[in-house]
Amino acid sequence: MSKDPSTAPPLLVKATRILNAFEGQRSTLTLTDVVRHSGLSQTTVHRLMDQLVGVGWLEREGRKYRLGLRLLELGAFASHHNRLRRAALPQMIALHQETGHWVHLFVLDGPEVVCLEQIGDPRESIPPFQVGGRLPAHCTASGKVLLGFGGAGVEPHVAGEHAARTRRTITRVDSLRTELASVRDAGVAFDRGECFHDVTCVAAPLRGGGRALAAISVSRLAGYADLSRLAPRVTACTRRVWASMFGAGRRVESTPAEPVAADDSESLRSWLRFSEWG
Repeated sequence: MSKDPSTAPPLLVKATRILNAFEGQRSTLTLTDVVRHSGLSQTTVHRLMDQLVGVGWLEREGRKYRLGLRLLELGAFASHHNRLRRAALPQMIALHQETGHWVHLFVLDGPEVVCLEQIGDPRESIPPFQVGGRLPAHCTASGKVLLGFGGAGVEPHVAGEHAARTRRTITRVDSLRTELASVRDAGVAFDRGECFHDVTCVAAPLRGGGRALAAISVSRLAGYADLSRLAPRVTACTRRVWASMFGAGRRVESTPAEPVAADDSESLRSWLRFSEWG
């Protein structure tokens, strides 16, 4: 007698059962092992594991399966972001108290930056984006500093098409390359109304001698006369965050970022070795 389809677990639950089979010391399993630990039918397990292999969440070698690099990558980045936010938050609060402006923490995700945290006084002003929000990298201070110190891996995002957000947005690739060269020379980046016409920002990279892991920025409404004055304070903030994460021994330098491997798996392994969380 067949099971009532309405009582069958959802697809996502089935996939989770399969992935949970690899917990603890069970790092490598056969199809039969996964069937036993998941409680699912062999047909279901075989079909879903083929799909999980296809998206990189599992890897197959002969008759054995293990967690895939893509799944490990997602877990590593989640750990990275949580630790990064914890380390940055006290210094961001201090920077907000020092400047009176909104302070943001961004990471690069493809051609965009994602806001992980922001500190400010909503009674004074509210930025036009929220935590978890995405903005184009090419026209934000944080995005430009992450592209400038991103190594070879960000080149496709530099060379791609760039839409205009305001009349000040840099859209030409050659102009953006010139801007990023200036960012590397100065160690900071500016957004003078390039993403939002009434918002200006200055950002500094969170990095040692290599590529940037994140960026911290200060934003203010309209006017950019004091952005240069704010730049040293933002840079000092990133230095303190870096020291709290890795110790003062790895100082922040102004040399260009080291190349990032083009291959995703090697990039992840290099990043894990670099961050000492692998």
